[in-house]
Amino acid sequence: METLDRIKQQIAENDILLYMKGSPKFPSCGFSAQTVQALVACNQPFAYVDILQNPDIRAELPKYANWPTFPQLWVKGELVGGCDIILEMFQSHELQPLLEEAAKKDPAE
Repeated sequence: METLDRIKQQIAENDILLYMKGSPKFPSCGFSAQTVQALVACNQPFAYVDILQNPDIRAELPKYANWPTFPQLWVKGELVGGCDIILEMFQSHELQPLLEEAAKKDPAE
């Protein structure tokens, strides 16, 4: 599968997806660690992709997203942003309802 197709599939299959360096338990950079803390505090499950283990995704995603840095939070197929935006949204209480809504299961599922 082409890298771009994998990225699109990951985004489509996960309502809340974080592309980050490392894992939520062992983040490999401060920005990823701060972003994970905000997401965990929202009490909603989220998927993640460790871009350090996926150099092809690390190379392709910034072009696809038109966003140069990591982490990247995707919610319901839309790029929300990186660490600064996520922390700002968390502090202004915009992140919690966004993630709650995204985590709701469609009754048809």
